Amino acid sequence: MDRIATVLRRVDPTRPDGPTIQEAAAILRRGGLVAFPTETVYGLGAVVTNRGALRRIFEAKGRPGDNPLILHVAQAEEAARWVRQVPPAGRVLMERFWPGPLTLVLARAPAVPDEATGGLDTVAVRLPAHAVARALIRAAGAAVAAPSANTSGRPSPTTAQAVWEDLNGRVELILDGGPAGLGVESTVLDLTHPVPVVLRPGGVSVEQLETLLGRVEVDPAVEDGVLEGPARSPGLRYRHYAPQAPALLLEGPAGAVARRAAELAEAAHRRGRRVGLLVMAEEAAALAPNLPPGSVLRVLGARDAPEEAARRLYPALREMDRLGLDEVILAAPARRGLGLAVLDRMRRAAGYRVERL
Repeated sequence: MDRIATVLRRVDPTRPDGPTIQEAAAILRRGGLVAFPTETVYGLGAVVTNRGALRRIFEAKGRPGDNPLILHVAQAEEAARWVRQVPPAGRVLMERFWPGPLTLVLARAPAVPDEATGGLDTVAVRLPAHAVARALIRAAGAAVAAPSANTSGRPSPTTAQAVWEDLNGRVELILDGGPAGLGVESTVLDLTHPVPVVLRPGGVSVEQLETLLGRVEVDPAVEDGVLEGPARSPGLRYRHYAPQAPALLLEGPAGAVARRAAELAEAAHRRGRRVGLLVMAEEAAALAPNLPPGSVLRVLGARDAPEEAARRLYPALREMDRLGLDEVILAAPARRGLGLAVLDRMRRAAGYRVERL
């Protein structure tokens, strides 16, 4: 695609309404692309009714057009325009978790263009919790369709600088609202089945959903990466969240993971390869004295406190790229709560190359 001039503007999240938001909304209304902060990661937005702008999203990201986008609305009531109906479970979820990191997959309304849904009969909708995102959507006067604001396959951006690294020259405007608070994407919950199905773990945990709804299923593709049929959620079909170097995920007790990671790092060192290790605090203490020269060790957080790991994972993966490392080793967190979302992103970053110890 031809390069365009990209502008980066700072926006105060505590007072987001102002000339910069109006400028961004005007760009959206005339068919341009705006990267903007949300509470999860940065999004790359276009007005949902502009088919040409939606196609530009895929072009800017280098992303296949059969991957659905998420429609972002400024108020819960606006979702009704884009879906055939909101079932009772959907209303309960909206009341409890909106605004917030929960995306609902529902039967699409005729007003939704195919470009926003990957040609499916469903549409993904959410109400973001970030003040800048909602101010932008209100000013644009329409729902904003947005995937994460990175080139396809790369770790999702949690800062405006990360967006700039990927999309400078591809979008008109980047709004800098500071670091994303959560650090991983929203949970995607499909409500078109008798039992709700988590298509993508995220900021609302399976346990939270079960407390509210009772029975909730997790799509088998979350565990094995094998997708049957078309992708009904972003982040499923293609390689996602990945560093440039090949990655391997280790799952198991902390002691076993630390020993295996040290063995792999030593073997790589003997081959003249530098390794980056993104591990939990429990492995780090045992690993640090046993790593060969040139290894890079980063601690994501404690196994049972995945919130910190969620904030650190994507920046750490991008750091591995900047350092030009040859291999990346990841250590899995506990899968409870937000840990399942972190584990899912690690598995996908590793291309489902997993050793279970």
